[in-house]
Amino acid sequence: MSKVRVGIIFGGKSAEHEVSLQSAINIIEAIDKEKYEIVLIGVDKEGKWYLIEDSNVLLNSDDPKLIKLNRSDKPLALIMGENSNQLLSIKDNKTLGKIDVVFPVLHGPYGEDGTVQGLLKLANIPFVGADVLGSAVGMDKDVMKRLLRDSGIPIAKFLVYENEDTDIDYKYVKKELGMPVFIKPANLGSSVGISKAKNKKEFDKAIRLAFEYDTKIIIEENIIGREIECSVLGNTEPIASLPGEILPSDDFYSYEAKYIDEKGARLQIPAEFSKKQIKRIQECSIKSFKALACKGMARLDVFVKENDEIVVNEINTIPGFTRISMYPKLWEVSGIDYTELIDMLIQFALSRFNNEKKLKTSL
Repeated sequence: MSKVRVGIIFGGKSAEHEVSLQSAINIIEAIDKEKYEIVLIGVDKEGKWYLIEDSNVLLNSDDPKLIKLNRSDKPLALIMGENSNQLLSIKDNKTLGKIDVVFPVLHGPYGEDGTVQGLLKLANIPFVGADVLGSAVGMDKDVMKRLLRDSGIPIAKFLVYENEDTDIDYKYVKKELGMPVFIKPANLGSSVGISKAKNKKEFDKAIRLAFEYDTKIIIEENIIGREIECSVLGNTEPIASLPGEILPSDDFYSYEAKYIDEKGARLQIPAEFSKKQIKRIQECSIKSFKALACKGMARLDVFVKENDEIVVNEINTIPGFTRISMYPKLWEVSGIDYTELIDMLIQFALSRFNNEKKLKTSL
């Protein structure tokens, strides 16, 4: 049988560009080369797509601080509405054959937020992970939290502000949420632009920082509890992994702790819970996954309080696949290794696409 042709899209026009590069290289190394033919599509920080043919996909790949896309001289475009030959090499005006499925490894805006997912749907290409709706609501922390709340899923109290709100009242926020609070860009992940504020000076600084990354920010109450992550896998009947616990060495699980400093946090995999509590965390994760219209994969981040109450923090529809990322590590301890996990994700994408092809598109 011929190999399935998988387009791996990585990089992207996002503050999480470097995280995406780290995730992509691990997927490239782990994918079953006997079963899949890889087409590498690098997206630079300006949003331009390139066919990457050089075996040296990344520069400084061993240094998370200096890692960089090894951009090629072959810019690409997608041809909308085609059923084959969807990729076009702009330089020589040649199509590059059929892409059977795409694995988007684009963290953050312009990749995890439904934009690329919509583009791939228009190009008739199956893709791994959440569809347009699930991607969009999973990216926007404001919309995500409101959907979770309306589904009866416990979340932290929060306030939302947009950049037109020039005067954010510290005293009002303190009255509503207490102190300290977390201040975050609404549409970003990997702890980029996030601050923990304990007083007025830190609060004002954190507001300015968050608005550098988004036009909308959220301010959340501080939840005291164990930081737990749970991986979810599947389409209509998703399953959840064993949960893992994050034990940060600092105030919170920062960008550096996630992707640069391996000593920035200790990961307890799996987390130490009773069988009953593990089941509750898994059920809450699957319920959240469904409430947010997700498909394929996602990682749920939750808090478990002293009274065993579970509070959902957020969902990540394209979780990290770096060598210290929780999503693949949790599946590994749950009995699914990295290569098998990638295979399952691709098969879920193809299955969903084939089911959608049966739908009528005209009267």
